[in-house]
Amino acid sequence: MAVAGCPDYFLHHPNYQDNVERAANHRQADLSFQQSTNQNSPSHQEDDVDLEALVNDMNSSFESLYASCSVQTESTPLLHNGQPSHRPAAYHIHSQSTSPHQRLRRSQPMHILAVRLQEEEQQYRTSSLPAIPNPFPELCSPASSPTLSSGSLPQCQPSGKYIIKIFSEDGMGKVVEIPANMTARDLCQFLVYKNHCVDDNSWALVEHHPSLGLERCLEDHELVVQVQTSMTSESKFLFRKNYAKYEFFKNPLNFFPEQMVAWCQEANGTIPPSQLLQNFLNSSSCPEIQGYLYVKEMGRKSWKKLYVFLRRSGLYFSTKGTSKEPRHLQLLADLDDSNVFTVITGRKLHNAPTDFEFCIKPNKVRNEVKELRMLCAEDEQSRTCWMTAFRLFKYGILLYQNYKIPQQRKTSLSHFSAPVRSVSENSLVAMDFSGRIGRVIDNPVEAQSAAMEEGHAWRKRSPRMNILGSPSPLHPSSLSGVIHRTQLWFHGRISREESHKMIHQQGRVDGMFLLRDSQSNPKAFVLTLCHHQKIKHFQILPCEEDGQMFLSLDDGATKFTDLIQLVEFYTLNRGVLPCKLKHPCTTVAL
Repeated sequence: MAVAGCPDYFLHHPNYQDNVERAANHRQADLSFQQSTNQNSPSHQEDDVDLEALVNDMNSSFESLYASCSVQTESTPLLHNGQPSHRPAAYHIHSQSTSPHQRLRRSQPMHILAVRLQEEEQQYRTSSLPAIPNPFPELCSPASSPTLSSGSLPQCQPSGKYIIKIFSEDGMGKVVEIPANMTARDLCQFLVYKNHCVDDNSWALVEHHPSLGLERCLEDHELVVQVQTSMTSESKFLFRKNYAKYEFFKNPLNFFPEQMVAWCQEANGTIPPSQLLQNFLNSSSCPEIQGYLYVKEMGRKSWKKLYVFLRRSGLYFSTKGTSKEPRHLQLLADLDDSNVFTVITGRKLHNAPTDFEFCIKPNKVRNEVKELRMLCAEDEQSRTCWMTAFRLFKYGILLYQNYKIPQQRKTSLSHFSAPVRSVSENSLVAMDFSGRIGRVIDNPVEAQSAAMEEGHAWRKRSPRMNILGSPSPLHPSSLSGVIHRTQLWFHGRISREESHKMIHQQGRVDGMFLLRDSQSNPKAFVLTLCHHQKIKHFQILPCEEDGQMFLSLDDGATKFTDLIQLVEFYTLNRGVLPCKLKHPCTTVAL
């Protein structure tokens, strides 16, 4: 290229030399192609160069170079590794000032946001892939993660089938597959049907946390799958009886003492039970439970005795005695995002002042003991009142609907309560063969009493002898000493503490009972009975009359041939007991 007429100082300028060298390196192929075309062209003029246009072009390049050098550092383009590009702006030739043959099409440096790309990639991955198990957990971070990105997966509504493991009182478990919308009531009905249990609407599903020492009975309307999401791997579901689940609807005065209900104190009189329940169920009313509670300080082992108020908005304590002024009230726990649990580990673990301990656990808390609100009442009735009021304030009318559903079902099935008899059964009649000639018993009352007498007659018959002169093992009289072991209310050789634990777990309602072997007398038995939330024990001693052994609970005044007859009698008659036998304390093996 000829540059005749160009000033020497311009040719020796360092910026000019740098620009020419870079342009020569990147335009070598393009210029060679241009020379070959120009040589073949008939209108080619070798040394005909417009120097004025060249000088103007270079001046504009220098001006753009100086302008780019004055730009702030944050506008400097970045390469893919994050380092700034030091290439001069004169290298970028504008397409307006170049010919089509000299135009360069090259990629320009730009910002590459690595964090943004990772977020977009992660969002695409989580939205398109399900939470599949990780077959190689040791290759992922964290190494102990059993699933692929379990924390970053989107939370979706439960759907499909889920595997749930249910445990019984003896520790045996059973795996069931349930839909996502199955409630606790539906699962209990399913287990009752599968295990051939007596459906008396007293079965419950219990949420058990062994590491925290807490448990609670699930409400009938709660979704089992939803509750399982807030449980740890050590937590489990238990299937057991709970007679006290809706007992407060039957006897509300036993659950809500007047001195603990602020509304009753303001009325200065006895409140009817129906009005008391309506006050709790009505969302527009403002009932209040008040009283002293021992409250454990968060993160400490010490307890403080505070005057506490339970309202629909939450659990509060007064900073100034028993004052109810808003400026003296501080929030202890919220009801909406929490559940009330019974502490089953005893008072030694938390150094509780009494044995009547309970806890308010937030739903987000899994295994953190420091986040639990530990409370302690002065007696069992106070603890039951606090926990029952918590359920009523939290669920309200839903509890009453859960209580009414079994009764409505019984009403709808009342027309089919009588079993359908076949033609052959309808042709049967009651007969009396006590005399020489049998007669038909026309009176239905006499027929029923004769059937009951015949049912108990085998217990009074004399023992039959086999050919060796010993009582026959197949005769019913030889079974009277062991037949009670087949009953659900008999629990063998369990201790007094174990019997207390079983009755406490199943509700502590009036009339709950169980029978067990006596630990002090090998020939005696013990009746454990609950009355007014107190557990009492009555010893059943053997007594002899006319060479025959009987069992008696009142020093021989009332004698029975076996324990089955004794239980049947005290189910119908109170006798020397504080109340009748109503609810047997039973266990079921899944």
